[in-house]
Amino acid sequence: MAASASASASASLQSIPSYVKQSHTTTTTGAAPNLLSFRTSVNPVFSKKLTTNVNVSGSRKAFTIKSQSTPSDSSRPTKVHELCVYEINERDRGSPMYLRLGEKPVNSLGDLVPFTNKVYSADLQTRLGITAGICILIKNMPEKKGDRYEAIYSFHLGDYGQISVQGAYVTTEDTYLSVTGGTGVFAGAYGQVKLQQLVFPFKLFYTFYLQGLSADLPSELLVTPVTPSPAVEASPAAKAAEPGATCPNYTD
Repeated sequence: MAASASASASASLQSIPSYVKQSHTTTTTGAAPNLLSFRTSVNPVFSKKLTTNVNVSGSRKAFTIKSQSTPSDSSRPTKVHELCVYEINERDRGSPMYLRLGEKPVNSLGDLVPFTNKVYSADLQTRLGITAGICILIKNMPEKKGDRYEAIYSFHLGDYGQISVQGAYVTTEDTYLSVTGGTGVFAGAYGQVKLQQLVFPFKLFYTFYLQGLSADLPSELLVTPVTPSPAVEASPAAKAAEPGATCPNYTD
């Protein structure tokens, strides 16, 4: 989604001519030569230069607008980096919290669910950090015994950085969300992530398909995943955040 919006903006800017010039002449008498020059500051998306010239024999005004678009999406790295992690709610963080803003006895539009869970490596041997975010209820689906939410949240993974995502979260099926950005080794990230529901709302498995990264992901993140199933559990050492079973400065 982010990539599509950026590409659309870039295409729009490129459709603007490199300059637009408008001139007209009026009669002026008794005026001394005068030159007024105005220049706006340059910003990353657009630069403009406005110059006005006034002559005794006549008045001529020239307006020049120069566009300076941001680099096109073609300059962004497109290699796909696959990353898998587990999100597990171990019932020790007071999460999730259900806020019934719809003030109805059943789940209804506008209800909010702030949450935070623990994140483990795909082999369940390393504590990486946490998720933190909020889900907004869009539709209650009693016929499917589930709900559809719009989810906005981030994965905080210690010194490795952060990945932010947004999109549909359907409690009864697997869904894809957009990767909207990142920091640290994930800086510049875009793409998508598959959310696989194992035990709602306690166990989820994610497969990220990241693009835009300047370098390959650290090898310690690229471990062989434990096959997703409702029975998966983090190793005792990772659960206890023992030395050697966490990422550097893991987020808690």
